[in-house]
Amino acid sequence: MKSMYIGSGDVQALMSGKHTKSHHELLKRFVSGMQPYYNAKASPIDPLRIGAILEDRYLMLLPDNYFAQYVCQCEEMNVFRCSLDFAKIEHGKVVDFEELKTVYLSDFLEFEPLKHYPEELLEFIRKNYSPYYYQVQQQLYCTGLKECTLVFLSVLSYIDEENLTRNIQPNEYLKIRIERDEVAIAQIRDRGEIFQQIKDCYDIQSR
Repeated sequence: MKSMYIGSGDVQALMSGKHTKSHHELLKRFVSGMQPYYNAKASPIDPLRIGAILEDRYLMLLPDNYFAQYVCQCEEMNVFRCSLDFAKIEHGKVVDFEELKTVYLSDFLEFEPLKHYPEELLEFIRKNYSPYYYQVQQQLYCTGLKECTLVFLSVLSYIDEENLTRNIQPNEYLKIRIERDEVAIAQIRDRGEIFQQIKDCYDIQSR
């Protein structure tokens, strides 16, 4: 079934308690046979729509060998796949990537006293933005890379026209290098095992 995959956007639900609504919704989507289609730019939800618009604006800051929404599948557990916001491609292979997260200005300012202290900043992200941390760990698992960049971009306005023409300045985003965390990846693999077993069962039956 085309729906039998765990994407990078599913990691928060995957890592939620097995009796939570979000985990149950993931399981239902997984066996539904329906592959979801998302059009964030047309979303009535402001953060989703503005985030998609600002992804296009941020891409303009990156070199030409970065490609948006690049999809990778995990070799070890093919139930996992990920969509990389910005993948750096060299000789046809992903060698690095950046994952962009948009945050309110007030939240962005909380990074200010920590930005020169990498260890404290990383611990702050693990504690306060754990879904993002697990998401990039799933992406590192899928790509086989040892590290990546997590980018936090400040949202200054929720007016579409202003964001469509926004020129993002260096002091409006923060880049944090995230290393591969085998403990976190082991937790992701453990949660994904039952989904892999279901997928394997249907793959065998369809042959």
